[in-house]
Amino acid sequence: MIQVRRARPEDAPAVGAIHRLVWQDSYPGILPDSYLAGLDQRRIAAGYLRGMLARRGGEAIFVACAADGNVVGFASAARARREGIAEGEIETLYLLPDWREQGIGRRLMRASAAHLSAIGCSSAMLWVLSANGAGWFYRHLGGRPVGREVIHFGGCSVEQTAVLWNPIGLLLEATAATREGDALGEG
Repeated sequence: MIQVRRARPEDAPAVGAIHRLVWQDSYPGILPDSYLAGLDQRRIAAGYLRGMLARRGGEAIFVACAADGNVVGFASAARARREGIAEGEIETLYLLPDWREQGIGRRLMRASAAHLSAIGCSSAMLWVLSANGAGWFYRHLGGRPVGREVIHFGGCSVEQTAVLWNPIGLLLEATAATREGDALGEG
């Protein structure tokens, strides 16, 4: 049984470890191997801890915990970092590879969307690296690609795609639980 809850400061080390592992699993061939090998999970965890404590822009981090209490994935959401696309932004969604395709990603997206709605955001968006295979998941949830841009990351240029849910109710509806008791889909 998976529990999705708001992250607590003591979750930061697990969140940092998951971030590092997911990037190393998802981005070979997209980001330089040397950059991926050099990711420091303690530094990453410290950044998430600062976010948990500061809660700037209505920021919230949600974790998915397995029955043994171990964190297996997380998502973060806040008011959009830049104007013009949406009011709210899902900044991260990372799930350990062995825990994918069990509906956990969908549940984390739901928690993020519900949070954004609760802080007054009427629309939500996220950025996904265009070469990342996870883009299908966001489209499956009704997200609409609305723009692309090139960013510089890890010493190289990569394209990212903006995905939009407007109104945010589209994402809430797409992530609603089914009668079987869990969210639909693979995420």
